[in-house]
Amino acid sequence: MPGEGDVFDGAALTRWGQRCLEGLERHRDEINALNVFPVADADTGNNLLTTMRAAVRAAEAETGQERSTTDSAGPSAHSVAVAMARAATVGARGNSGIILSQVLRGMGEAVTAGPLTAESLRHALRRAAVLVREALSSPVEGTMLTILDRAAEHAADCAEDSLPAVALAAADGAAKALGETPTLLGVLREAGVVDAGARGLLVLLDELVAATGGRMPVRPAYVRRPPDRGGSADAGAAGRSSGPAVANRAVRPAARPAADDPGAAVPVPQYEVMYLLTRTDERRAGRLREALAGLGDSVVVVGDGGGAWSAHVHCADAGAAVEAGLAAGALSRIRIETLAVSAHASAGPADRGILAVTSGSGAVRLFEDAGATVLEGEVTAEQLLAAIRALPHREVLVLPNGALPAHELVAVSVAARDGHRDVLMLPCASTVQGLAALAMHDAGRSAADDVFAMSEAAAVTRWGALRVAAERALTIVGTCEAGDGLGLVGHDVVVIDPDVRSAARTLLDRMLGLGGELVTMLLGAPAPAGLAEELTEHITAGFPGVEVVVYPGGQAGDLVQIGVE
Repeated sequence: MPGEGDVFDGAALTRWGQRCLEGLERHRDEINALNVFPVADADTGNNLLTTMRAAVRAAEAETGQERSTTDSAGPSAHSVAVAMARAATVGARGNSGIILSQVLRGMGEAVTAGPLTAESLRHALRRAAVLVREALSSPVEGTMLTILDRAAEHAADCAEDSLPAVALAAADGAAKALGETPTLLGVLREAGVVDAGARGLLVLLDELVAATGGRMPVRPAYVRRPPDRGGSADAGAAGRSSGPAVANRAVRPAARPAADDPGAAVPVPQYEVMYLLTRTDERRAGRLREALAGLGDSVVVVGDGGGAWSAHVHCADAGAAVEAGLAAGALSRIRIETLAVSAHASAGPADRGILAVTSGSGAVRLFEDAGATVLEGEVTAEQLLAAIRALPHREVLVLPNGALPAHELVAVSVAARDGHRDVLMLPCASTVQGLAALAMHDAGRSAADDVFAMSEAAAVTRWGALRVAAERALTIVGTCEAGDGLGLVGHDVVVIDPDVRSAARTLLDRMLGLGGELVTMLLGAPAPAGLAEELTEHITAGFPGVEVVVYPGGQAGDLVQIGVE
């Protein structure tokens, strides 16, 4: 296959990213179950998958590829790797996602002169290891950074000078180091697991081996095992112990003396704070890293190489963390989540489940990546009721996304409640509102607080849609003809234009005329080629500073569904 073997071009990098997505999807539950450090919130697999999803979308946009494409023609490895790194930095979730963005950045910096080769892969891994250590306020051994170091070392020591051989050496070095992580980090040893983020990194390296033409390495299933009091280097590998699983529990760092008062203790971190930083520089980002280190733990501040920075911290004062960012530059994509792990989390399935109704393969993946169970397509009240009853959770939050009228949702909610289950319907009238709500979901909060935060996020998301009129009809703004472009805000037609693209631009002008910082566009299956790029350029030119995110939704009805926050 072109692009495989000793060189790896832009299209081959995109296919590697697609393979990584498939691998992370297969291993997501395994990685989540290993997650005890720095907080046992069982989301490392989700975070890696979501971050890589953002990177792959950028790569596909750069190459014009879909998953089934095998043509290797297209842009350079450098342009694709840079696009992946920048998208991963912007879309990073959690500590592990930010570190993943730096692995991709290292690759982008290593392939400036041509395709990925054996030598540039060595350089990519070395550079990524340096970037990750520079980004961390307090590097901890036995985590992703240790595995990355070992992968780089084994790649450098590989005697063969072929890309598949160097990729295999890096992956095998990472696998060996992964098995040793419990000997380096007591939290892992006590819980009987290997590091979750490091396990995810091994998935990516193994997929690179296969993508370059090598045989996919066979690894053990890394599962929770009884605590290894003797510090064995192979803790976590399946089949080596038949003892019972160790209960999952929250891991909290001990309170530290405050920097300005050695006798005072810093409060235990309760929040995970993340945001994107622009209009800054290396010096100010470094000062931000120091400021966040004084507020909490798990501090990571990384750049994408193009002027954007992503910051992450676990702290007790989320407001102070945001204020530190405001002092360093312009903030966007602020995410604040509680770090509390519910007491029932160790006993089995999560007590609260999310059920989302949507259509289109891309939209389904978005909700599933965020941890929701999806009911796909047009549904009836009976089908929704059956789906709710099929969930094992005591609390069920439903994102109907406009699937049924309000009175039917109320009836379903009442019918689904019983002595063992509480059902809460969220006011999401569209898929983009549902995605905004789901981004605020936090299982560590009470159900009432969680629903309030999610509902508020949906409420502040103005939504619209671009459609093609199926027939001549009377609307509140006049009569449309079959084939006309229709722009809707909510359920009301506000734009009619024979030119669909013109209708889309006018719709965006109307929606952004009321203000907005972030535009999310969900592309439907019938969307004309180039529409997303055209609308993105229109927003950038007419509304400077507004961030644009585009997802392939795959829905059959709307050409584009638009959310403005």
